[in-house]
Amino acid sequence: MKETIIHGFKVKYEDTARPAIDFLLTDLDIDECRVFFDEAKQKKFAKFEDHQDREYTLYYNPDRSYTLIRR
Repeated sequence: MKETIIHGFKVKYEDTARPAIDFLLTDLDIDECRVFFDEAKQKKFAKFEDHQDREYTLYYNPDRSYTLIRR
């Protein structure tokens, strides 16, 4: 698994989720992006789609990091 930081949030991901990393970093502003992180923290996961209708799930981990997977 790879790791990156998105707007201050540590995110672990596989290569199949790389387009979502780009989507969260470049296509959304920080407030739009933060909605997914807040929901994942509150509900333990957040589902979303990018502009190409690819589906992803962002999970909140016990170590306060997040895991991003493609569905």
